[in-house]
Amino acid sequence: MSISAAAALLLLSGTPPTAADVAPANPTEIQSQRLAGDPLPPLVVPTIEQTPSPSPLPSSSPVTSEPSSGEPPVEMPGAPNEIVVTARGDAPPGDPLQAINIESYRAVQAIDNALVGPIAMGYQSIVPEPVRDGVGNALRNLTEPVNFLNYLLQFKIGKAAETLGRFAINTTFGVGGLFDVAKKKPFNLPYRRNGFANTLGFYGVEPGPFFYLPLFGATTLRDMAGNGLDMLVLPTAIGKPFNRPAYAVPTTVVRALNDRIERDAEIERLQNESIDPYVEVRTLYLEMRRREIDALKGGVPSIPAAPPAETTGLSADAPVDPAPPVVGAPVDIATPPADDRPPP
Repeated sequence: MSISAAAALLLLSGTPPTAADVAPANPTEIQSQRLAGDPLPPLVVPTIEQTPSPSPLPSSSPVTSEPSSGEPPVEMPGAPNEIVVTARGDAPPGDPLQAINIESYRAVQAIDNALVGPIAMGYQSIVPEPVRDGVGNALRNLTEPVNFLNYLLQFKIGKAAETLGRFAINTTFGVGGLFDVAKKKPFNLPYRRNGFANTLGFYGVEPGPFFYLPLFGATTLRDMAGNGLDMLVLPTAIGKPFNRPAYAVPTTVVRALNDRIERDAEIERLQNESIDPYVEVRTLYLEMRRREIDALKGGVPSIPAAPPAETTGLSADAPVDPAPPVVGAPVDIATPPADDRPPP
Protein backbone atom coordinates (compact mmCIF):
# COMPACT_ATOMS: atom_id res chain seq x y z
CA MET A 1 0.00 0.00 0.00
CA SER A 2 1.35 3.36 -0.93
CA ILE A 3 1.78 6.32 1.39
CA SER A 4 -0.99 8.34 -0.24
CA ALA A 5 -3.45 5.44 0.10
CA ALA A 6 -2.60 4.94 3.77
CA ALA A 7 -3.05 8.64 4.49
CA ALA A 8 -6.41 8.66 2.72
CA LEU A 9 -7.59 5.59 4.74
CA LEU A 10 -6.70 7.30 8.02
CA LEU A 11 -8.56 10.46 7.01
CA LEU A 12 -11.69 8.49 6.12
CA SER A 13 -11.58 6.70 9.44
CA GLY A 14 -11.62 10.05 11.25
CA THR A 15 -8.18 9.70 12.72
CA PRO A 16 -5.91 12.58 11.69
CA PRO A 17 -2.51 11.40 10.60
CA THR A 18 0.30 12.00 13.05
CA ALA A 19 3.68 13.42 12.19
CA ALA A 20 5.08 9.90 12.11
CA ASP A 21 2.46 8.82 9.54
CA VAL A 22 3.45 11.51 7.05
CA ALA A 23 6.45 10.83 4.81
CA PRO A 24 9.31 13.27 4.93
CA ALA A 25 9.41 15.93 2.28
CA ASN A 26 12.06 14.16 0.22
CA PRO A 27 14.13 10.98 0.21
CA THR A 28 17.09 12.84 1.63
CA GLU A 29 15.26 13.46 4.92
CA ILE A 30 14.28 9.79 5.07
CA GLN A 31 17.85 8.71 4.51
CA SER A 32 19.08 11.08 7.23
CA GLN A 33 16.55 9.62 9.69
CA ARG A 34 17.75 6.11 8.93
CA LEU A 35 21.36 7.07 9.44
CA ALA A 36 20.54 8.79 12.74
CA GLY A 37 18.71 5.70 14.05
CA ASP A 38 15.31 7.37 14.37
CA PRO A 39 12.36 4.91 14.27
CA LEU A 40 10.40 4.97 11.04
CA PRO A 41 6.73 4.00 10.74
CA PRO A 42 6.04 0.77 8.89
CA LEU A 43 4.17 2.62 6.14
CA VAL A 44 7.27 4.52 5.15
CA VAL A 45 9.74 1.66 5.03
CA PRO A 46 8.49 0.11 1.75
CA THR A 47 8.58 3.55 0.13
CA ILE A 48 12.24 3.97 1.05
CA GLU A 49 13.18 0.61 -0.36
CA GLN A 50 11.17 1.03 -3.57
CA THR A 51 11.94 4.68 -4.35
CA PRO A 52 15.05 4.89 -6.53
CA SER A 53 17.65 7.40 -5.48
CA PRO A 54 17.95 10.40 -7.76
CA SER A 55 20.42 9.68 -10.53
CA PRO A 56 23.39 12.05 -10.73
CA LEU A 57 23.68 14.43 -13.64
CA PRO A 58 25.71 12.94 -16.46
CA SER A 59 29.17 14.39 -16.79
CA SER A 60 28.37 15.61 -20.28
CA SER A 61 25.49 17.80 -19.13
CA PRO A 62 26.34 21.46 -18.62
CA VAL A 63 25.82 22.73 -15.11
CA THR A 64 24.20 26.11 -14.83
CA SER A 65 23.36 28.40 -11.98
CA GLU A 66 20.48 30.84 -12.08
CA PRO A 67 21.08 34.05 -10.12
CA SER A 68 18.21 35.36 -8.08
CA SER A 69 18.43 38.70 -9.91
CA GLY A 70 16.76 37.24 -12.99
CA GLU A 71 19.90 37.27 -15.12
CA PRO A 72 20.33 34.48 -17.69
CA PRO A 73 21.99 31.29 -16.48
CA VAL A 74 25.77 31.39 -16.36
CA GLU A 75 27.50 28.29 -17.58
CA MET A 76 29.85 26.90 -14.96
CA PRO A 77 33.19 25.21 -15.69
CA GLY A 78 33.25 21.46 -15.74
CA ALA A 79 31.27 20.68 -18.85
CA PRO A 80 33.16 19.38 -21.90
CA ASN A 81 31.99 22.29 -24.08
CA GLU A 82 32.29 24.98 -21.46
CA ILE A 83 32.58 28.63 -22.55
CA VAL A 84 34.73 30.86 -20.39
CA VAL A 85 33.80 34.51 -20.89
CA THR A 86 36.35 37.11 -19.81
CA ALA A 87 34.78 40.49 -19.08
CA ARG A 88 36.53 43.70 -20.17
CA GLY A 89 36.00 45.14 -16.71
CA ASP A 90 35.14 48.60 -15.52
CA ALA A 91 36.17 51.64 -17.52
CA PRO A 92 39.71 52.81 -16.65
CA PRO A 93 40.21 56.40 -15.42
CA GLY A 94 41.42 57.59 -18.83
CA ASP A 95 38.41 56.14 -20.67
CA PRO A 96 35.27 57.12 -18.72
CA LEU A 97 33.08 56.66 -21.81
CA GLN A 98 34.35 53.17 -22.57
CA ALA A 99 30.93 51.68 -23.35
CA ILE A 100 30.11 54.45 -25.85
CA ASN A 101 33.58 54.29 -27.37
CA ILE A 102 33.29 50.53 -27.89
CA GLU A 103 30.02 50.94 -29.76
CA SER A 104 31.58 53.71 -31.86
CA TYR A 105 34.57 51.50 -32.60
CA ARG A 106 32.32 48.65 -33.72
CA ALA A 107 30.30 50.97 -35.94
CA VAL A 108 33.44 52.42 -37.54
CA GLN A 109 34.85 48.96 -38.21
CA ALA A 110 31.56 47.79 -39.72
CA ILE A 111 31.54 50.80 -42.07
CA ASP A 112 35.20 50.20 -42.88
CA ASN A 113 34.58 46.56 -43.79
CA ALA A 114 31.54 47.37 -45.89
CA LEU A 115 32.52 50.66 -47.54
CA VAL A 116 35.80 52.42 -46.73
CA GLY A 117 38.08 49.40 -47.08
CA PRO A 118 36.75 48.28 -50.49
CA ILE A 119 36.87 51.86 -51.83
CA ALA A 120 40.47 52.29 -50.63
CA MET A 121 41.52 48.99 -52.22
CA GLY A 122 39.79 50.01 -55.46
CA TYR A 123 41.57 53.37 -55.37
CA GLN A 124 44.87 51.55 -54.86
CA SER A 125 44.28 49.26 -57.84
CA ILE A 126 43.17 52.05 -60.19
CA VAL A 127 45.59 54.88 -59.32
CA PRO A 128 49.29 54.08 -59.93
CA GLU A 129 51.53 54.21 -56.90
CA PRO A 130 53.72 57.10 -58.19
CA VAL A 131 50.60 59.23 -58.61
CA ARG A 132 49.34 58.35 -55.13
CA ASP A 133 52.75 59.12 -53.64
CA GLY A 134 52.96 62.45 -55.45
CA VAL A 135 49.54 63.58 -54.27
CA GLY A 136 50.37 62.44 -50.74
CA ASN A 137 53.66 64.38 -50.80
CA ALA A 138 51.92 67.54 -51.96
CA LEU A 139 49.29 67.31 -49.22
CA ARG A 140 51.96 66.62 -46.61
CA ASN A 141 53.97 69.61 -47.82
CA LEU A 142 50.98 71.81 -46.98
CA THR A 143 51.29 70.80 -43.32
CA GLU A 144 54.80 72.24 -43.05
CA PRO A 145 53.62 75.76 -42.05
CA VAL A 146 51.80 74.20 -39.08
CA ASN A 147 54.91 72.22 -38.14
CA PHE A 148 57.06 75.35 -38.43
CA LEU A 149 54.72 77.43 -36.26
CA ASN A 150 54.59 74.85 -33.49
CA TYR A 151 58.36 74.43 -33.40
CA LEU A 152 58.56 78.16 -32.86
CA LEU A 153 56.01 77.95 -30.04
CA GLN A 154 58.11 75.20 -28.45
CA PHE A 155 61.28 77.36 -28.80
CA LYS A 156 62.95 74.79 -31.03
CA ILE A 157 64.44 77.34 -33.39
CA GLY A 158 66.76 74.93 -35.20
CA LYS A 159 63.94 72.52 -36.06
CA ALA A 160 61.74 75.41 -37.09
CA ALA A 161 64.43 76.59 -39.53
CA GLU A 162 64.82 73.07 -40.97
CA THR A 163 61.07 72.78 -41.43
CA LEU A 164 60.89 76.11 -43.21
CA GLY A 165 63.78 75.03 -45.44
CA ARG A 166 62.01 71.76 -46.30
CA PHE A 167 58.89 73.67 -47.29
CA ALA A 168 60.81 76.07 -49.53
CA ILE A 169 62.87 73.33 -51.24
CA ASN A 170 59.93 71.00 -51.90
CA THR A 171 57.65 73.81 -53.04
CA THR A 172 60.19 75.02 -55.62
CA PHE A 173 62.41 72.11 -56.67
CA GLY A 174 59.79 69.51 -55.79
CA VAL A 175 57.12 71.02 -58.06
CA GLY A 176 54.75 72.17 -55.36
CA GLY A 177 55.68 69.29 -53.09
CA LEU A 178 54.87 66.46 -55.51
CA PHE A 179 58.42 65.19 -54.98
CA ASP A 180 60.10 65.10 -51.57
CA VAL A 181 63.45 66.45 -52.73
CA ALA A 182 64.42 67.86 -49.31
CA LYS A 183 64.83 64.46 -47.64
CA LYS A 184 67.48 63.38 -50.15
CA LYS A 185 71.10 64.44 -50.52
CA PRO A 186 72.49 67.04 -50.32
CA PHE A 187 69.70 68.46 -48.13
CA ASN A 188 68.94 65.50 -45.83
CA LEU A 189 65.96 67.18 -44.19
CA PRO A 190 63.47 64.51 -43.04
CA TYR A 191 59.82 65.29 -42.50
CA ARG A 192 58.96 65.90 -38.85
CA ARG A 193 55.33 66.19 -37.91
CA ASN A 194 54.27 68.67 -35.26
CA GLY A 195 51.06 70.35 -34.23
CA PHE A 196 49.14 72.22 -31.55
CA ALA A 197 48.26 68.98 -29.77
CA ASN A 198 52.00 68.41 -29.30
CA THR A 199 52.49 71.99 -28.14
CA LEU A 200 49.74 71.60 -25.53
CA GLY A 201 51.38 68.40 -24.28
CA PHE A 202 54.80 70.05 -24.36
CA TYR A 203 53.55 72.65 -21.89
CA GLY A 204 52.02 70.08 -19.57
CA VAL A 205 48.40 69.82 -20.68
CA GLU A 206 47.15 66.33 -19.82
CA PRO A 207 45.56 64.17 -22.54
CA GLY A 208 42.15 64.15 -20.89
CA PRO A 209 39.56 61.45 -21.61
CA PHE A 210 40.02 59.04 -24.48
CA PHE A 211 37.51 58.99 -27.37
CA TYR A 212 36.94 56.83 -30.40
CA LEU A 213 34.95 58.91 -32.87
CA PRO A 214 33.75 58.45 -36.42
CA LEU A 215 35.98 60.30 -38.93
CA PHE A 216 38.56 61.01 -36.19
CA GLY A 217 39.24 57.54 -34.84
CA ALA A 218 41.29 57.23 -31.66
CA THR A 219 41.92 60.57 -29.98
CA THR A 220 41.82 62.44 -26.69
CA LEU A 221 40.31 65.73 -25.62
CA ARG A 222 43.70 67.46 -25.90
CA ASP A 223 44.38 66.00 -29.34
CA MET A 224 40.93 66.96 -30.64
CA ALA A 225 41.48 70.55 -29.58
CA GLY A 226 45.00 70.66 -31.04
CA ASN A 227 44.04 69.04 -34.35
CA GLY A 228 41.17 71.47 -34.69
CA LEU A 229 43.60 74.37 -34.40
CA ASP A 230 45.88 72.74 -36.99
CA MET A 231 43.06 72.69 -39.53
CA LEU A 232 42.36 76.40 -38.99
CA VAL A 233 45.89 77.67 -39.73
CA LEU A 234 45.84 77.72 -43.55
CA PRO A 235 42.19 78.80 -43.97
CA THR A 236 42.72 81.63 -41.48
CA ALA A 237 46.20 82.77 -42.51
CA ILE A 238 45.89 82.39 -46.30
CA GLY A 239 42.21 82.08 -47.09
CA LYS A 240 41.36 80.90 -50.60
CA PRO A 241 41.35 78.11 -51.67
CA PHE A 242 41.98 76.51 -48.27
CA ASN A 243 38.76 77.88 -46.80
CA ARG A 244 36.60 76.49 -49.62
CA PRO A 245 34.75 73.13 -49.48
CA ALA A 246 35.88 72.50 -53.07
CA TYR A 247 39.42 72.15 -51.68
CA ALA A 248 38.74 70.72 -48.23
CA VAL A 249 36.47 67.80 -49.26
CA PRO A 250 38.60 66.16 -51.98
CA THR A 251 41.87 66.63 -50.10
CA THR A 252 40.36 65.11 -46.96
CA VAL A 253 39.08 62.13 -48.95
CA VAL A 254 42.45 61.56 -50.62
CA ARG A 255 44.25 61.77 -47.27
CA ALA A 256 41.82 59.27 -45.76
CA LEU A 257 42.21 56.82 -48.65
CA ASN A 258 46.01 56.98 -48.60
CA ASP A 259 45.99 56.50 -44.84
CA ARG A 260 43.61 53.53 -45.11
CA ILE A 261 45.87 51.86 -47.67
CA GLU A 262 48.91 52.28 -45.41
CA ARG A 263 47.05 50.83 -42.42
CA ASP A 264 45.51 47.85 -44.22
CA ALA A 265 47.92 45.25 -42.82
CA GLU A 266 47.53 46.57 -39.27
CA ILE A 267 43.73 46.58 -39.51
CA GLU A 268 43.75 42.99 -40.72
CA ARG A 269 46.04 41.96 -37.88
CA LEU A 270 43.78 43.53 -35.28
CA GLN A 271 40.69 41.87 -36.70
CA ASN A 272 42.24 38.41 -37.01
CA GLU A 273 44.66 38.16 -34.09
CA SER A 274 43.69 40.53 -31.30
CA ILE A 275 41.38 39.19 -28.59
CA ASP A 276 40.16 42.70 -27.78
CA PRO A 277 40.99 45.08 -30.66
CA TYR A 278 39.46 48.10 -28.95
CA VAL A 279 41.64 47.77 -25.84
CA GLU A 280 44.73 47.26 -28.00
CA VAL A 281 43.94 50.31 -30.13
CA ARG A 282 43.45 52.46 -27.03
CA THR A 283 46.63 51.18 -25.37
CA LEU A 284 48.82 51.69 -28.43
CA TYR A 285 47.43 55.13 -29.21
CA LEU A 286 47.88 56.52 -25.70
CA GLU A 287 51.39 55.06 -25.44
CA MET A 288 52.36 56.42 -28.86
CA ARG A 289 51.23 59.92 -27.93
CA ARG A 290 53.01 59.80 -24.60
CA ARG A 291 56.26 58.83 -26.30
CA GLU A 292 55.92 61.65 -28.84
CA ILE A 293 55.40 64.25 -26.10
CA ASP A 294 58.32 62.83 -24.10
CA ALA A 295 60.54 63.14 -27.19
CA LEU A 296 59.58 66.79 -27.60
CA LYS A 297 60.44 67.47 -23.97
CA GLY A 298 63.88 65.98 -24.46
CA GLY A 299 63.21 62.69 -22.67
CA VAL A 300 63.98 59.25 -24.04
CA PRO A 301 60.81 57.63 -25.41
CA SER A 302 60.11 54.48 -23.45
CA ILE A 303 59.27 51.17 -25.08
CA PRO A 304 55.56 50.46 -24.52
CA ALA A 305 54.75 47.63 -22.18
CA ALA A 306 52.83 44.70 -23.61
CA PRO A 307 49.09 45.00 -22.95
CA PRO A 308 47.58 42.42 -20.57
CA ALA A 309 47.47 38.95 -22.11
CA GLU A 310 43.84 38.37 -21.13
CA THR A 311 42.67 41.36 -23.16
CA THR A 312 44.98 41.39 -26.15
CA GLY A 313 46.28 37.86 -26.46
CA LEU A 314 49.89 39.07 -26.13
CA SER A 315 52.25 37.43 -23.69
CA ALA A 316 53.85 39.74 -21.16
CA ASP A 317 57.22 38.13 -22.00
CA ALA A 318 56.90 38.57 -25.75
CA PRO A 319 59.07 41.23 -27.44
CA VAL A 320 57.22 44.43 -28.21
CA ASP A 321 57.64 46.29 -31.46
CA PRO A 322 57.17 50.06 -31.71
CA ALA A 323 53.53 51.09 -31.65
CA PRO A 324 51.88 50.50 -35.05
CA PRO A 325 49.39 52.90 -36.61
CA VAL A 326 46.04 53.03 -34.87
CA VAL A 327 42.86 51.93 -36.60
CA GLY A 328 40.78 54.91 -37.55
CA ALA A 329 43.38 57.52 -36.60
CA PRO A 330 43.54 60.54 -38.92
CA VAL A 331 46.59 61.15 -41.04
CA ASP A 332 48.06 63.88 -38.86
CA ILE A 333 48.24 61.72 -35.72
CA ALA A 334 49.20 58.29 -37.07
CA THR A 335 52.54 56.83 -36.06
CA PRO A 336 55.23 58.48 -38.23
CA PRO A 337 58.19 56.63 -39.71
CA ALA A 338 61.40 56.61 -37.75
CA ASP A 339 62.78 59.70 -39.47
CA ASP A 340 59.49 61.57 -39.16
CA ARG A 341 59.08 61.52 -35.40
CA PRO A 342 59.60 64.70 -33.39
CA PRO A 343 63.26 65.06 -32.43
CA PRO A 344 64.45 65.08 -28.81
